[in-house]
Amino acid sequence: MNERYDGLLMVLIGIIVILLLVWRLNRWLTSPASSQLPGVPINEVIPDHPAIELIEQEGYEVIGGKVKVNLTFDTDEMPVYSRLFIDYVVTDDSGDLYLVKLSRERKPLDWTGSGIRDGLMPFMLLYPECAGLLYIDMNENTIRRITMDWSDEEWIGSD
Repeated sequence: MNERYDGLLMVLIGIIVILLLVWRLNRWLTSPASSQLPGVPINEVIPDHPAIELIEQEGYEVIGGKVKVNLTFDTDEMPVYSRLFIDYVVTDDSGDLYLVKLSRERKPLDWTGSGIRDGLMPFMLLYPECAGLLYIDMNENTIRRITMDWSDEEWIGSD
């Protein structure tokens, strides 16, 4: 009688294992792609622009042209779509990658902590593997290298 229960128990365990494997395989096949963006997008088409000469004069090498990053935000009511544009991707002598944003007359950057946070931080958060961002002001022919410090130190006077 015990042998019959042993066989029945083995069949029951086998069925449970098969169901778990099928459930896990189905979950893996129907799950969305990874929530992280794949590495820094590189557009090999690099149109000629005066900013390229300025970038190269500062010791950087342009390795990618303009890239559009599509974004979708799911809200309670409906999805909302937006996009970010990266003007160039460059590398320096040490091999570090930098994203490049060109200044826009219609959208000047406020050079305060909150202005840089609002205007440029999304790019650095999307691609944390980049060493930073280069902001190029073509009117002044200047390049500003912006990096983000993730220090855990508290600000003096903060609550």
